[in-house]
Amino acid sequence: MFKPYGIIPPIITPFDAEGHVDFAAMAKMAVFLVDGGVHGLFPFGTTGEFYALHDDEFVKGLETVRDAVAGKTTRSGKPIQLIAGCSHITTREVIRLIKLVEQVGGYDAVSVLTPMFVSQTQEELYTYYKTIADSTTMPVLMYNNPPKTNVNIAPATAARLAHDCGNIIGIKDSSGDMTNCGEYLRLTAGERDHFQVIMGRDTMIYAGLHYGCAGAVASCANVAPRVVADIYDKFMDGDWKGALEAQFRLAPLRIATNMGTFPEVIKEGLNMQGIPVGKCLDPIQELTPAEKEKLRSVLAEMKLV
Repeated sequence: MFKPYGIIPPIITPFDAEGHVDFAAMAKMAVFLVDGGVHGLFPFGTTGEFYALHDDEFVKGLETVRDAVAGKTTRSGKPIQLIAGCSHITTREVIRLIKLVEQVGGYDAVSVLTPMFVSQTQEELYTYYKTIADSTTMPVLMYNNPPKTNVNIAPATAARLAHDCGNIIGIKDSSGDMTNCGEYLRLTAGERDHFQVIMGRDTMIYAGLHYGCAGAVASCANVAPRVVADIYDKFMDGDWKGALEAQFRLAPLRIATNMGTFPEVIKEGLNMQGIPVGKCLDPIQELTPAEKEKLRSVLAEMKLV
């Protein structure tokens, strides 16, 4: 069974001036990230504005990312992991998206966010994920992001799903709550042969690795892939001091994403580096001139511009 590891950026979705997906720019982004040292790619996560796409854009985007990195490997020679975001409000729509991923082929797993807007009970969340897992043979990575959905997958619920569903292979935790993440790790310790916990908060990657996380889905890796990859690579090499230095170097960028509406800061950071990816779709607006200047100073301090 697929085991996610390392740094896996939720790749941004570039849009042109008319609001259409710029697939050529998306292919270049995929190569930029892999060349920067990341260990996988995750199209159509929250950072990828998954909620904005038509089915044909979703399919072509998956194909674009897959084909752009075909044959490429990590620095250690391992294949580039590919995880497709399949998130929606209803169970049936998530399953429909997963079927599209299956038709595209070449993806190692799908990631499924808790439903938006609907405030589920833990029993409803259990049924939601179990039904989805039972509908496919693909590995499923649960995605917990209560700051965006106002729903938290309780550690006991995650542990129950890890035990009952062999193809639920992990959970990405973007809660920003280290106790919550630690409980995921503690309660699923007996399922580690097939279930991994992935950090989803960029400022906590180093801490998560010490706790036992297998890696991170890190939005800021779009802008600074080598910096984020260094947190993981140096940690795995036993260079904890170097890993912590990389974490501290990254922190101001992640904190800066609180400016504007997410993920506009990520896109602006790429544009400032000369990597044209456009802006987010409306109603998300560009940063103000003052915010852009503050972001530029952060990138300059990181030696990215």
